[in-house]
Amino acid sequence: MQSTPHPFAALSPARVVAAVESLGFWLPGEPFALNSYENRVYLLHDDEGRRWVAKFYRPERWHDAQIQEEHDFLDELAAGGVAVAAPWRDAERRSLHHAEGFRLALFPQRSGQAPELEKPSHLFALGELIGAAHAVGEREAFRHRISLDMDEMVREAQRRVLSAPWLDRRQRQAYERVSDALHSELQRYAWASRSAIRVHGDCHIGNILGRDDSFALVDFDDCLMAPAIQDLWMLLTAQQEAEWHMQLSEVLEGYEQSREFDRDELKLIEPLRTLRLMRHSAWLVARWDDPAFPPAFPWVPDAGYWDAHIRQLEQQRQALGKTPLWLA
Repeated sequence: MQSTPHPFAALSPARVVAAVESLGFWLPGEPFALNSYENRVYLLHDDEGRRWVAKFYRPERWHDAQIQEEHDFLDELAAGGVAVAAPWRDAERRSLHHAEGFRLALFPQRSGQAPELEKPSHLFALGELIGAAHAVGEREAFRHRISLDMDEMVREAQRRVLSAPWLDRRQRQAYERVSDALHSELQRYAWASRSAIRVHGDCHIGNILGRDDSFALVDFDDCLMAPAIQDLWMLLTAQQEAEWHMQLSEVLEGYEQSREFDRDELKLIEPLRTLRLMRHSAWLVARWDDPAFPPAFPWVPDAGYWDAHIRQLEQQRQALGKTPLWLA
């Protein structure tokens, strides 16, 4: 029996153009597909020469109220002087639109390059940007977006991976053993609910664009309630103690131009790294029916990928037991 085609398989360039033009735009050229997998994202320009990014949301991932909360948060950030791309709104002030069977939003294009995490000036600027965003984010809480729940997210990642058809018996046993050990280890790390604020949620350098020490945050698709460190830890990439402390110092100096940072949250860096590693492989499993994933990640069905992932988790379990760099 033939499987049901994935919804994104129907999102042809013609349908992208029709959806955007239904909002009152005229597009003289073809849309250009950007490198995005969770949603489908296109760069386009209208007849007035304005450049837009059109995001077509993955069906059944977020409900409308959660997407609208993302948009409203972006408006609030922009109004607070934070460099973000707030969504376009029509005459009725709607930012989430329905066309051609999809939900979509338009954002003004933010151009630039990713920051260089070896440059102190870039690190300071990133800390300053994120601190300003968090100063807005702590004013109130999300009502519809999710909260970072390490316990539930680890368990969900386990369920996803163990449902994958590619692990053999040995790999399943090894994965179950190390993931259970990591789950137990992560129980030691908790934070008070009052410390959770509205954050970007996926703050890697691919979601930060700019030039000349001036940057903007883009793609708030994963925004959620979480401790502030969730938006900072991926900026701390150094392996050597002295360089790591330099990165931390510059980031926090910039951050604290707008908001004080609780140093106790640094203990969450390795747990959050562990969670991200587990969730990434689970995400690949969960999205394998999307036609974009097999050609983009052809190594996922290979036994070698899962052996390497299990070794990585074992290494991360050891890292959780070591004295972290921030205490060195």
